[in-house]
Amino acid sequence: MRTSAPATIGPMTTLKSKLHEDLNAAIKERDELRSATLRLTLAAITKEEVAGKEKRELSDDEVLKVITKEAKKRREAADAFAQGGRAESAEREKAEGELLATYLPKQLSDEELEGIVAQAVSEAKAGGAEGPRAMGAVMKIVNPKVAGLAEGGRVAAVVKTHLAG
Repeated sequence: MRTSAPATIGPMTTLKSKLHEDLNAAIKERDELRSATLRLTLAAITKEEVAGKEKRELSDDEVLKVITKEAKKRREAADAFAQGGRAESAEREKAEGELLATYLPKQLSDEELEGIVAQAVSEAKAGGAEGPRAMGAVMKIVNPKVAGLAEGGRVAAVVKTHLAG
């Protein structure tokens, strides 16, 4: 299994076409895990493209959102399989999630996230929001800064910790 990050995307290459190229390479290399994962992800992208009233081409940002959603599904499935005592299935889901993560922007470290949240909490307090009820105000400040760089549940947990004092 190849674990290196995908090649950088050139100026005219879309993320979707990069996924197609990587799928073709995985098929040629007979890499079942990569080819199956990329097929499912491309199917999810196509499903998103035909959802709604008319077919459209997704932007790279929209494709990233689909990949993020697919990676999250894999993490949740891995947790569920692990709790159900199905270690082999859990490992497979975890490997698929890690493969998809190579296409996503690098996630914020705990320290970086803490810094952004601390700044947002002080901004919200300056605006008059205090205590646990300030959660919404703080999340409004934090979300645009961490979009795609940190998972919502992780962000919410850090915000709650800061608001609790």
